[in-house]
Amino acid sequence: MSLGLLLAVFLACAVEAVEAVTIVLAIGTTRGWRSAFAGVGAGLLVLAAVVAALGPAVTSIPIGTLRVVVGGLLLIFGLQWLRKAILRAAGRKAIHDEEAIFAEERSRAAAVGATSATIDGYGFTIAFKGVVLEGLEVAFIVLTFGGNQGKVGLAAAAAILAVLVVIGAAVAVRAPLSRVPENTMKFAVGVLLTSFGAFWGGEGAGVAWPGGDAALPVLVVGVLLWSLILVNLAARPDPAALAA
Repeated sequence: MSLGLLLAVFLACAVEAVEAVTIVLAIGTTRGWRSAFAGVGAGLLVLAAVVAALGPAVTSIPIGTLRVVVGGLLLIFGLQWLRKAILRAAGRKAIHDEEAIFAEERSRAAAVGATSATIDGYGFTIAFKGVVLEGLEVAFIVLTFGGNQGKVGLAAAAAILAVLVVIGAAVAVRAPLSRVPENTMKFAVGVLLTSFGAFWGGEGAGVAWPGGDAALPVLVVGVLLWSLILVNLAARPDPAALAA
């Protein structure tokens, strides 16, 4: 269970970190690093305040109620991620392209007029927004996974490790992480979030899973196999389109 939690949190947070780092890189290289770092710092302060406020509230909820709520939320997020990943794998939806996003962000930043202020308002705002929006999802994942299992520290360590790995890779290549197999990561995260959500939600509702925690890996395999079947079905050409 701890290994599954660690893997799920790491992968989910790595995906969010890739998106945030892409935005910050685009702003830093176009509008200046001082404004980008100022936006990042302000965003981290906001996230720290959110975690400090919500952390004790999450851990104080009765475990049965917490598992039902967390299980339901994870199912919502997991199924959304899994649906998009299935459609992308089947060729029904465009692959998420970090290089294109990087180019688009740079183009927008370059189109905004230069400023004589010490801190560029546009660069600060975009970096701040990117860090807060992606960071809130990271905070949600850490608090829900960690709070439900009583292992907030482990979940936080996995999240920090994921962010550091992504930042390190971005600094090393000095470019958007376009080679990261993001859809594969999102597919894996969707499978894990859906499986954990069903497992914890069922436990909170009073379901006695056969084998206890040993049922979770079986559930993960089942969700994965069904998702691969859906990829195969979605990839088939539409008979009506072929006839037309």
